[in-house]
Amino acid sequence: MLSKDQFLVKVQSELDEFCDRQTRDFEAISPDLVTVVDFTRSLLQGGKRFRALFCYYSFLSALKGRTPTSEELTGIVGISAALEMFHAAALVHDDLLDQSDTRRGAPAIHKRFESLHSTRNWAGSPERFGVAGSVLVGDLMLGWSSEIFGHALLSSSDKNIESACRDEFSLMRVEVMAGQYLDVLEENAAATRTIAEAVGRAEKVILYKTAKYSIEAPLRIGAAFAGADQTELGIFSQFGIPLGIAFQLRDDILGVFGDPVVTGKPAGDDLREGKRTVLVALTKQSLAEKTPSMVTTFEELLTSRNLDPAQIDFLQKVIRDSGALAKTETMIIELGDRALSTLEHAQLDEYGKAALIVLARKVIDRDA
Repeated sequence: MLSKDQFLVKVQSELDEFCDRQTRDFEAISPDLVTVVDFTRSLLQGGKRFRALFCYYSFLSALKGRTPTSEELTGIVGISAALEMFHAAALVHDDLLDQSDTRRGAPAIHKRFESLHSTRNWAGSPERFGVAGSVLVGDLMLGWSSEIFGHALLSSSDKNIESACRDEFSLMRVEVMAGQYLDVLEENAAATRTIAEAVGRAEKVILYKTAKYSIEAPLRIGAAFAGADQTELGIFSQFGIPLGIAFQLRDDILGVFGDPVVTGKPAGDDLREGKRTVLVALTKQSLAEKTPSMVTTFEELLTSRNLDPAQIDFLQKVIRDSGALAKTETMIIELGDRALSTLEHAQLDEYGKAALIVLARKVIDRDA
């Protein structure tokens, strides 16, 4: 069995070695392609590795005390690396769709391509080049995640396990794309919807865009690789879905009130992007009940996409005063309690279960 640190080192090594191979292959085609791998590699350094860890600990939990073989450990490292590659691909596309210029305190991938175009004085539009480059890199990383995943499954000698893992991975890819579209749709169509619909629609976006691929899918994939049956996989869903929703609700709070030094994004970035989160939906709901005249002002500012610091401060105050922030914090606590209660009563390996509980609490209480 690998400790947490040993496991994460192996996941990083898997990703580094994969990028090294791609660099050699791409350089043989054209030196210009090395930039593509370099930008990819930069997104694969560090991070919290929540997805990899949830996958690993669910795998250990589902083994129920059995010691994993060296082949299984090789496989679960590769599977976790594939999940991290998939996550990085989703970040590239998400930043482009949201027109978010920063990621982890550094320029987003589309802004890096834009800067490359500008510094080289190439013809055409730097912005269009940035869009094109980031779309292609994101697509490439999606393909690479499948390649790493498929190679990792070669460590399994059980065709049923391999098939179950592939099914879970395929479902994850479909669901996150569905969630991404619903997110984009809400940013553009929310003003035409009724306020009564807003919370339910925002919750559906959370479920499919984040909760499933960030936590439920890694849990189910790791458990499936250990040979878990459908009943056991269902337990990981009961744990992972409320936890995943709590994870995104915390992210939504950080997107409005987080410290830029900690989050790596400008203060109030979600407001500037017009994100239609549960936090925003609860604010509009409260305003409609208490001060209806404020709804139009709040909506106009949220859709402007060009907020100055004073307007950000104003919207933050409205959200606090409406009670939406307090309601969202309460939701996070209740969802976290539901997730932990499900896991605590599950018949799983105690070591893996204890590690999942610790990780779950970090997800609920995180600062960024």
